[in-house]
Amino acid sequence: MSVVEVAREAYREALPALSVSLVAGLLSGVVLGGMQDELRVVSGLLMLVPAFLATRGNVFGSFGARLATALHQGLIEPRVRGGDERLRSAVTAALVNALLVSVFAAVATYFVLTLLGLPHASLLTLVAIATIAGALSGAVLATAVVVVVFAGYRRGYNPDTIVGPVVTTTGDVFGLLFLLLAVRVVLALLGGGG
Repeated sequence: MSVVEVAREAYREALPALSVSLVAGLLSGVVLGGMQDELRVVSGLLMLVPAFLATRGNVFGSFGARLATALHQGLIEPRVRGGDERLRSAVTAALVNALLVSVFAAVATYFVLTLLGLPHASLLTLVAIATIAGALSGAVLATAVVVVVFAGYRRGYNPDTIVGPVVTTTGDVFGLLFLLLAVRVVLALLGGGG
């Protein structure tokens, strides 16, 4: 294959995913804009948002890369089966990592805001929000990554090309939606601004 053919193939595979990513990124902006009340009530939430979203991409991007590598090496088949120990282990590791890093992002946010002397919600509030949003977005992202990587692979696409835009897009949209939901749940349970 020539350099031009390789480039053409890469763009053919990536352009649809990047286009969807662009539109979904705008949707994420709409969700964030709709969170103005929650951002005012939960001091420090705005600082948590980028850290939380970045961790979605980091954890599930590496999960997608592991799946793609396993497919390329023939270690797993591009189908979901309950008995596939490698796939089950990879999904479990991604979900556990997502929860741990969500809690870490909340704790880091709390301590940075404390050190800077800036107003912030309680540690319990920030951790509860991050944990709920992390669990929910993790479940959606794990499912999306498996479905997209396997479906793309079966259709002849390189999963390494499509997993990045899918993870960042899905992580941003569902991460923000579940942060909004988590804030509302935590405020209802704990009352006030935490």
